[in-house]
Amino acid sequence: MKKVVSLVLVAIMLSALLAGCTTLVGDDKGAIIDMYITTEVYNFDPQVSITDTAMLKVFSLCYEGLTRLDKNGKWQNALMKNYVIDKDTDEEFSILIYLKNSYWTDGRTVQAPDFAYSWKRLLDANIKNEAASLLYDLKNAMAIKLGDASIDDLGVAAVDTYTLKVTFEKKVDLDKFFENCSSVALSPLREDVISRYGDELWAKKGTYIITNGPFTPKSIDYPNLLRLERSPYYYLDRNKNENLDKYVIPYRLLTDYFRGNLNTQLDAFNEGSIFYLGEIPLDKRAELKGDAVVSDMMATHTYVINTKNELLSDPKVREALSLAIDREAVAEILTFAKPATGYIPTKVFNTSRGTSFREANGDILETTQDLSRAKSLLSQAGVSGGSFTLTVRNTEADVAVAEYVAGEWKKLGFDVTLNKVRAGRNQTETDLTDDTFELIYDSGDFDVIAIDMTMLSPDPFSALSQFAVKYSGNGVDMYSENYDLYPHISGYSSEEYDALIEAAYNAADKEERAEKLGEAEKLLLTDFPVIPIVFLQDAYLISNELSGISEDYYGVKNFNRVQLKDYMTYKAATEEAK
Repeated sequence: MKKVVSLVLVAIMLSALLAGCTTLVGDDKGAIIDMYITTEVYNFDPQVSITDTAMLKVFSLCYEGLTRLDKNGKWQNALMKNYVIDKDTDEEFSILIYLKNSYWTDGRTVQAPDFAYSWKRLLDANIKNEAASLLYDLKNAMAIKLGDASIDDLGVAAVDTYTLKVTFEKKVDLDKFFENCSSVALSPLREDVISRYGDELWAKKGTYIITNGPFTPKSIDYPNLLRLERSPYYYLDRNKNENLDKYVIPYRLLTDYFRGNLNTQLDAFNEGSIFYLGEIPLDKRAELKGDAVVSDMMATHTYVINTKNELLSDPKVREALSLAIDREAVAEILTFAKPATGYIPTKVFNTSRGTSFREANGDILETTQDLSRAKSLLSQAGVSGGSFTLTVRNTEADVAVAEYVAGEWKKLGFDVTLNKVRAGRNQTETDLTDDTFELIYDSGDFDVIAIDMTMLSPDPFSALSQFAVKYSGNGVDMYSENYDLYPHISGYSSEEYDALIEAAYNAADKEERAEKLGEAEKLLLTDFPVIPIVFLQDAYLISNELSGISEDYYGVKNFNRVQLKDYMTYKAATEEAK
């Protein structure tokens, strides 16, 4: 018996020792790691339209919601400590969600009202946001987005400071709901901060931005530097003397854009000046494919078409544009991509985790070019050519794909002008930069525009429902005579498609729901308001000096446990340079 007690005491002391261990040396705060995470992100609002995988890569470092998805797609508690079913009757189904103890970067606790505010903001009838569909299971959510109910009627409320009550329209699949809660778009937000600085500015300047994730932007100096710094309060108990690196090991992550293009960044990586290269130069990808760590993302590089453009208004014309693209050639150009065989990428669930919507619905798109059929469709539509503009982000990958596609479309008789968009100065404050591309997309002022359609969750409904007018998330035109609903940004409108999404929303079981969503995708790729090009992959190079990177199901990286060997050796030079 004494031996057993001794072993227990040893185990307790060992666990206490491990809990108190630290990577810190002396009184320093930890490693400053030079890396290239991704291209510039100009807006740190997690609810902005996610049209660029770079946004997701950075947002995931700065914000945390109720849940997260592990690498296998299983939802796990993040800020949610636990939940209980509060009411389960024919009249009402609701749950109580209890929050863990965590903090914003200004030291205030993350509270239930922060979630209530964030979700209400997303569902405001005056705000366009395709992520609204993630919350359409909540009581009155749809009516609010359609302008038929007050935002105060939404089925979410703070019962107390750290308890959130969520009431649903009907009994729901809670696994699906908590999978949706992993979306960065459903992260909590601070009403006081947004009210103070305004929707246009609060997320664009380092001194304004308050985040609740492991890192926060401390310096945003485009086109020179992005400095992410460990939150000093992330899950740390302020009543205890806990080590700063208990939950997040690195002190700072630095991306020096001043180094120049990606080839210069690669040179810096090869020289040992940076330890992580989050994007590999296009002309070096084939050569470095064997050295890169590659994973599938839940994102489809997609061309969105303005269906109100007279030249592009006929589905036959849009299908012809799709047929002219050799998706295998595009995948070869990008190296880290797969030819799109549909709109929904492979990792999105069908009925539940472990099932694939893409596998269940098969290949819809041809991956090789068919110019003959494309020309035949144009002949049927009475179109022999014309002029339009293709808008792209001015990144080497997006431009390379656009140049190839424009060349193929010119073979059909079209005169295609590339509009390569760079960021621009903020009109309100000249020291801030606006994502000009995002402004063009949100305005709908384009002919064809290239986006990374990032899936908002592993549920296909959120991606497909955007094209149904009632479910688009774009709200109501309060100035129109009949309070008209805004359609998808493409202008696409189809009663048949709307009916399929309505049927999916009201489906009695998972199988029926999945079947209707499969039919919706097939119809979408008959009408072609969007042209899926490739399913995107993430690829990075990592130094032998760096370890501890992990990733989630979305394909984004987690740097919380990253360690740099002998970081003190690099620290003095890095601090002096920055």
